[in-house]
Amino acid sequence: MGDTNQARLRDQLVQNYDGLVARLTRRLGSSDFAHEALHETFLRLDRVTDAVPVRSPADYLFRIAINVAKDRHRAQTHRVSVSEVDILLDVCDDQPDAARVVEARSEIAAFKCALAELPDRPRRVLQGISIDGATAQEVAARLQIGLRTVENDLRLALLHCANALGRRVVRRLGGPRLRP
Repeated sequence: MGDTNQARLRDQLVQNYDGLVARLTRRLGSSDFAHEALHETFLRLDRVTDAVPVRSPADYLFRIAINVAKDRHRAQTHRVSVSEVDILLDVCDDQPDAARVVEARSEIAAFKCALAELPDRPRRVLQGISIDGATAQEVAARLQIGLRTVENDLRLALLHCANALGRRVVRRLGGPRLRP
């Protein structure tokens, strides 16, 4: 009596296989999908217990097959296609790689050394304008020097740092700019 439900359901599946395939094909719209659902149904029969007797084995098998088909359909709609995977893998990574991080840290260290080599006033002018974002007038007022002195000290500081970093200063409208 231990396997009565399983035995009855297996017998029903074997005896009525073609009828179940026809019913599922009409319901699912694909005979291949119907066959796959019935094969999966057969595998799921191992889970059936005898706790409650199955009254209508054919309807029970059909319901299991429909549930299998729904599960498979749900799983397929959540899958990512090959083209979608390619698009995801082609996404540009904005994070710098390890080599660029090391290079940037080395350049920062070289800049700090070049900055430390500057005389006090040109260093403070460069820090005020380039790092703190102050205007030339604000730096001039803070250091109590003329605007022309600020411009000269800034030019001196930029040339010194550019030479230390192996770059050149390019004059452009709006002030000097460093180029590699």
